[in-house]
Amino acid sequence: MVQYRRNFIPGGTYFFTVTLNDRRQSLLVDHVGALRDAMRHVRELYPWRTDAIVVLPEHLHALWTLPHEDENYPQRWRMVKSLFTKHLRESGLWSSPRSPWQARYWEHTIRDERDFDAHANYIHFNPVKHEHVKRASDWPHSSFHRFFERGDLPHDWAAEPHVAFKE
Repeated sequence: MVQYRRNFIPGGTYFFTVTLNDRRQSLLVDHVGALRDAMRHVRELYPWRTDAIVVLPEHLHALWTLPHEDENYPQRWRMVKSLFTKHLRESGLWSSPRSPWQARYWEHTIRDERDFDAHANYIHFNPVKHEHVKRASDWPHSSFHRFFERGDLPHDWAAEPHVAFKE
């Protein structure tokens, strides 16, 4: 079996897909506040910049940029997952001894601005792709709104019937 090797670049920008074990769950949007709190707490200890993010019911996508001297995103994800799971357990929402999270996650090192833009677009298009909404602007748990406010994306970007982004 081929061993998966992660790429570690100090100060790198990475695209992540992090998923729950049970893809029928909606824990991430049902408890998005707890997920935000977990990320905020970990970011205070181990900083990073969230360049783009979307939280869907059972998975999330994010673009993170780490500090110049730092490459340790696995520790950050381990802590975020752990704190979110702790919240679920303490709230009586998760009693299984197993984690609600898949053990692994997808990571891709961003190579250049074009790669960054493609992954940010993928992130913002994801709620439309999964048919949660007709327009990217209708999904509340997305950095699309920040991109729109900055003038980087129009309000009707990736809107039916004229989807502005195709995979």
